[in-house]
Amino acid sequence: METIPQQRPANCIKVVLFGPESTGKTTLSRQLARHYNSVWVPEYAREYLQDKWNNERKTCEPKDLLPIAIGQMKLENELAQKTDSVLICDTDLLETKVYSEAYYSGTCDPILEAHALENFYELYFLTYIDTPWEADDLRDKPNERERMFKAFETALQTYNKPYVLLKGNKQERLKIAVEHINNLLDKKK
Repeated sequence: METIPQQRPANCIKVVLFGPESTGKTTLSRQLARHYNSVWVPEYAREYLQDKWNNERKTCEPKDLLPIAIGQMKLENELAQKTDSVLICDTDLLETKVYSEAYYSGTCDPILEAHALENFYELYFLTYIDTPWEADDLRDKPNERERMFKAFETALQTYNKPYVLLKGNKQERLKIAVEHINNLLDKKK
C-alpha cells in the first residue's frame, strides 16, 4: 500500500480551517483564497467519500482513512507550490484523526496519527457551531455538533496548536481570519 506523503516545505504560510461538519470551513476557505488571490486546498475526503457513496452507497470505513490522508497530503503538497503568500487548507490530517477517534471507538491508525502530529501549520481557525447545519450525503451528526466541536477544540489544546476561534456570520469570520493572516504575513516580511 502507498504511504502518506511527508508534508513538504513550502515558501508560504499555511493556515487550516478546522472543526465539525457544516461549520463554514469550505465557504471561508474559498473567501480567503479570493481575498489573498491565492489557492486553497479542498477537503479530499469529500470527493473520495462522495464517490464511494455514489458508487457503493457506503459511508466512510476505517480502511478509507489512509487513502484519504494520502490524497489530502498529495493535494496539499502540490498546491503549496503554487503560492508564496498563504495556503488555505480546508482541512488537515489532525481533523481526520479527530474524526477517526469520534467514529471508531477512540482509535486512529498509528501511521495517520504520526503524520497528523508532525505536520506544521502557522495557524488553525476553529469554526464554531453557530452556523446552520446543512444536510448532504456525507454529513451525519446534526445532533452531536457540541460534542464534535469539543473534540476538535480538545485536539488543538492537547497538541498545543495555535488557533483562533471563529464565530459569527460569514463577514465576521472573514474579517477575523484576515486580521490574523495579515499579522502572519507581516511577520514573514
